[in-house]
Amino acid sequence: MQTITRRIALREGHEVVAYLHGEGDRTLFLANGGPGLPNRYLREPHLRLVEKGYRIVGWDQLGCGASDRPTDPGLWTLERYVDEAEQVRRALDLGPVDFLGHSWGTWLGTEYCLTYPEAVRSYIIADGACDIPHLVSELDRLRLALGSETVTMMVAHEAAGTLDHPEYQAAVTLLNHRHVCRLRTWPEPLTASLADWNMGPYVTMQGPNEFTYTGNMKDWNRVPAMGGIKVPCLVLAGKYDELTPACSLRMHMALPDSRIRIFDHSSHMPFYEEPEAYFAELTDFLETIS
Repeated sequence: MQTITRRIALREGHEVVAYLHGEGDRTLFLANGGPGLPNRYLREPHLRLVEKGYRIVGWDQLGCGASDRPTDPGLWTLERYVDEAEQVRRALDLGPVDFLGHSWGTWLGTEYCLTYPEAVRSYIIADGACDIPHLVSELDRLRLALGSETVTMMVAHEAAGTLDHPEYQAAVTLLNHRHVCRLRTWPEPLTASLADWNMGPYVTMQGPNEFTYTGNMKDWNRVPAMGGIKVPCLVLAGKYDELTPACSLRMHMALPDSRIRIFDHSSHMPFYEEPEAYFAELTDFLETIS
């Protein structure tokens, strides 16, 4: 399958790299998780939709993948990334898109839909959360399943700043395999993207790991504003997702035109964990959008 790669100059002077697949009239515009995670892990499984006539477009957000990697932490804000997404869409002359955000991409996607409503045909909210304080309470609940002694150990290391301690890392690894991807062997596009993760944007915006929020997004909550998203929406999550079904339900209930699907055998990566069910749900939704 041919991949067209485009370097796009942002107005602030940096460049990002976009990837275009297929020639369909409908564009699925992919905003990956992270932040700081290359787009590849999300883009590659969705390429099967090219055969159904969709154009798949993703980009390495500033700070990750093949895009420029500046070190100024002042760049790592939600507002700047929303503006970046619009610059990419306009530079590629995509017209209105079906916007799919995964994980952190749902924070970006929600703010994008509220800021540029005319640019979006539909919005797919995959494994996301738009109320971070509520998410933190859910993550605390998931951690409690490890047992009170383990949670006490994790909190002590977090207070001491010793997150690199082997016992703390072991607990995080267990949580990742329960709530990020439950496959025995993780797919190569996912492991390759994780190996190339730029932790600069991630730590600045989120925190030191998937279960600790200390960054500039820790108080963010846009669920009350999601009633302003008028396009059709699809909310997706795994039953064991780190961004839990309870988070997805809050978004679904706030949206005026949405449907929700929870995948019973998945955590945070249903497009890898239950691909047939995931893509059947996604294509059925897209085909309902005129």
